[in-house]
Amino acid sequence: MCGRFILTTPGEIVAEAFGLEETPSLEPRYNIAPTQPIATVRTLGQSPTLTMLRWGLVPVWSQEPRGRALLINARADSLMARPSFREAFERRRCLIPADGFYEWKSIVGRRRKEPYFIRMADGRPFAFAGLWEPPHPRDHGSTGSCAIVTTEPSELLLKVHDRMPVILSPQDYAAWLETGPLDVSQVTALLRPSAAAMTLVRVGFAVNSAANDSPECLRPGGSVEDSL
Repeated sequence: MCGRFILTTPGEIVAEAFGLEETPSLEPRYNIAPTQPIATVRTLGQSPTLTMLRWGLVPVWSQEPRGRALLINARADSLMARPSFREAFERRRCLIPADGFYEWKSIVGRRRKEPYFIRMADGRPFAFAGLWEPPHPRDHGSTGSCAIVTTEPSELLLKVHDRMPVILSPQDYAAWLETGPLDVSQVTALLRPSAAAMTLVRVGFAVNSAANDSPECLRPGGSVEDSL
């Protein structure tokens, strides 16, 4: 799964990376958590637009707009099977900019999981594959909600977890954002483990609390794992 990530890249670089016509105003965020507003890129007109959406997808037909079971992740292999995701997968796909994400590794004999930080080896920003929903009729003031699509782990991520977020290649952004008739086989082919060179570093326990949102979350807390 993907439960925390960061986005610290300046707005002008984000605009260039995602083809935005306007430069967004983005504050550095080092520990983005579910239920918080996150930056998403959608095709709402002729060009990609950045919008803040609540992380935790809520289908418009849901009886509880802020229910307990937050849909923060959507498994790639169940997008067409689950009613919660099917329509969003067919019509409402988005990019979720990030600089890296956290994952926790279970250690035999220890109650506390070890947090790790994963990013691109060259440090560049990237995009998770996302799904979005418009504001729920009962959730007044909301701009909408979203979820991150997950898939099987790459060889690197398998060291810490059995799932990873879908990270799209820049050349696939347009296909994922396409709002026309859905070519299921073409779009589903994008939902694979990332082959990009990435690094994985053990960090300290500061990231465990969503209240901590500072560079302290990235402070190394253990040995550096091998990079691919």
